Amino acid sequence: MSKSRWRKPAIIAGALVLTAALGGVAATNHEVLEALGLAKEPGAGLPMQPRERAEMLAGEDPAEAGEEAFEARTIAEQFAQPRYAPGIVSPGAYSAAYSQLGSLSVTKGNWREVTKIRYDADDPRYRDYASNSSGGAGDVTGRVTGLAADKSGYVYAAGADGGVWRSSTGGGNWTPIADQLPTLSSGDLVLASDGSLWYATGEANTGGTSYVGAGVYRLGSPKSSQFSSSDRVGGSELESTVINKLRFFDGKVWAATNRGLYSHAMSSTSGSWKLEFAPNPSYLPGGANAGTANAAYKNIVNDVAGDPRDAKHVVVASAWRSGDTYNGFYETADYTAGGWTKVNPTGAIPADDIGYVTFAFSADGGKLYAINQSPSLLNKPTGNVNSYLDGIYVSNNGSPSGPWSKIADSQKLGSSGSALKQTVIGKGYGPGIQAWYNQFLTVDPANPNHLWAGLEEVYESTDAGATWKTIGPYWNFYFSCWNISDSKNTCPDSTHPDQHSVAVGDGFVYVGNDGGVYRRPINGQTNKDGHATDWKSLNDGSMDALQYYSVAVGKDPAKAGTVVSGGLQDNGASILRPGDTVMGSHFGGDGGDAQADPANGCKQVQEYTNLAMRVTENCNENPGPGTLETSTSRDIRPYTSSPGDEPARFIAPFAPDDHDANGWVAGGRHVWVNTKGYSIQDGKGWTNVFDLGAGHTATSVAVSGGTAYVGWCGPCNNDHFARGVAVGKVNDPASWHQLTLSADFPNRFVQGVGVDPANPSHAFLAINGFSRRFTEGPGAGFGHVYETTDAGATWKDVSANLPDVPASSIKELSNGALVLATDLATFYRAPGATDWQRLGTGLPLTVGMDVEYNAVDNSVYVATHGRGIWAFDLAQL
Repeated sequence: MSKSRWRKPAIIAGALVLTAALGGVAATNHEVLEALGLAKEPGAGLPMQPRERAEMLAGEDPAEAGEEAFEARTIAEQFAQPRYAPGIVSPGAYSAAYSQLGSLSVTKGNWREVTKIRYDADDPRYRDYASNSSGGAGDVTGRVTGLAADKSGYVYAAGADGGVWRSSTGGGNWTPIADQLPTLSSGDLVLASDGSLWYATGEANTGGTSYVGAGVYRLGSPKSSQFSSSDRVGGSELESTVINKLRFFDGKVWAATNRGLYSHAMSSTSGSWKLEFAPNPSYLPGGANAGTANAAYKNIVNDVAGDPRDAKHVVVASAWRSGDTYNGFYETADYTAGGWTKVNPTGAIPADDIGYVTFAFSADGGKLYAINQSPSLLNKPTGNVNSYLDGIYVSNNGSPSGPWSKIADSQKLGSSGSALKQTVIGKGYGPGIQAWYNQFLTVDPANPNHLWAGLEEVYESTDAGATWKTIGPYWNFYFSCWNISDSKNTCPDSTHPDQHSVAVGDGFVYVGNDGGVYRRPINGQTNKDGHATDWKSLNDGSMDALQYYSVAVGKDPAKAGTVVSGGLQDNGASILRPGDTVMGSHFGGDGGDAQADPANGCKQVQEYTNLAMRVTENCNENPGPGTLETSTSRDIRPYTSSPGDEPARFIAPFAPDDHDANGWVAGGRHVWVNTKGYSIQDGKGWTNVFDLGAGHTATSVAVSGGTAYVGWCGPCNNDHFARGVAVGKVNDPASWHQLTLSADFPNRFVQGVGVDPANPSHAFLAINGFSRRFTEGPGAGFGHVYETTDAGATWKDVSANLPDVPASSIKELSNGALVLATDLATFYRAPGATDWQRLGTGLPLTVGMDVEYNAVDNSVYVATHGRGIWAFDLAQL
């Protein structure tokens, strides 16, 4: 999903996201390393300066740049597919799993949070060609999708998969206050007029790393208390949905969800949510068309707005980002009387090209602003589009009928000091290229002409959109103030790219993006480029909302202890060495899968995305000039004819042999083997040993004793979903074959593989998704863990007492014990046991993505997608 592929060497954007049951297509990754990195100008001996790099990229083939933006949108969707294909999740799934979790016993021992430490994206220790260090984002954490601020310095932030955090100091020194809820996936966060804090679970950014939620929760005393399950508003009506916005008017809370518009009285948490509006109700769960492949797209409500002058007048923006006949604005003059009318907006806004929309009324109701993403632009062929933004508009009479005036488009924003200006960055990546994913819009409560808009960057206007400034540019690399040396870099710090949330309070405007929370004064200062000079990062390490896909561990070659690294959504790869007081970012962009040599943790492989792998043998620590020639990492992506031509999933799997740190297997459409280990020089060092089949791509890999298991899917979305497993010997291409899976084997993603270190014919599979009980559509099967003792000829369901919850990673330890990471908790099965236990205490209920064992401290490490990396010392058992 277009995650902000925020990486200096390849300006591919985006923070992927799609939510429950939105399908996607696979796409290959294409980096343009030379175009954006600090490579030498052809024929010259000095590093390219920012303007020279920009000019070089401007000359890039538009089809290539456009491909990056296309991939940023599509491949992110793959992250959601494991949990929802081949159906959609019905209400009740998460609460049932949470109830089951409570019935399990808990082992002895406590988890230790590894990454609760400041993470500096500009750490000068890692000024490598492959990092983003010096870009200006500073201290970062994970994606923040909800923000609220009061007038007394209390700020509340919602991590995409990290729950709610509270600060009493205007930001920083954060405390988690939602860890007792059954889900930490965050849609929106709002302070109501009575001081209560409302938390909508289920992130609604239509991309691959979003999760459905468990409803809406109300906290009456947010300054002093924490959320609990008893704070849920209503029944299960909003379970397994995603919530775009919460709005408050006429004594009600209104929820814009992917299954229509709902309301509930603010005065009580009891009673059901009322469905107020759905454009296509027959596609809702239980409806006549609920089983169709596109049902999840048919009732998306992006936003709802109550007219400040008339609380009975309600306006709705409802649309699927790629276009549908129901897309548009709807209103009712009196919602209590029912009857919704599709609006025919007049003026500049195109009534037949309404997509993802965010509304913002001025406090007096006299102006209604809107950001509109264009479905027609989104559907144009790759390479022909510079932005998916139709424009920003204002209705100066506050009516959704208009007339609407266009006050900004991609070109106008590009000329406002943007780092994504078309003449600078080149076709394919202009302001608004991720308008289907990055949007916020708000108006200064004290000034109807003062507004802030968030796309990839942060924009501000003080004259109702007549003029704009890019107060938060994508990065500083292009601008003349930038220099790779901190002593010569005069650019002010910016924010992280990809904006999602905004709040105004206590004299500040707060923005939430793929790098966390930043603030500046409401009436702040800017420089000659229009860039704010007063942004402050509020990511001090106390809010560990980092979204890891993977963790890699190994012995530090120079110090006693462990090197811990891992790939992150839109925050590159982090690295933490013994004695560090701050984590560094030694690889930029999105981080994917990762591995390290157990005997030398500085020997690492880190994936950008789609098998774009780089190897380093010194932790990629390079404080030098940041040129390609001085880089201490090498591009080793496998390919058949040319780099980037191997179809692979967004987070493509690879793994070393448990018994041979230099024997690796990686999976795209093909199975690739490397026997050179960390001395591999380039992508030609891989051997293609097996073709998984046209349209098939690997979802999981594990190797032990020379035998490898590779799970795959294809198609991977709801439309004719298929999955399978291939097995073979690393050094014997003729041994590879597809397994025949029995009829009762789950028709769901094979997301994790664990092999017995003592017997490669003995293996386990972790199966993602929910069981048929909670999945609508084609049969999904049952079970989450399957075991073979005959190299995959037969499989047995060993899920036993596990809750029905998606599973992602499984590891068999040398004593026969099993560790399993799921969307709710990490589980343990003792040697010789059949039942599962919850492993230890202290680990938040968020998504576990990867489990690895570390012999240095006899611990298992779990990478979570929203609450950082945690470790459990097995000696506690």
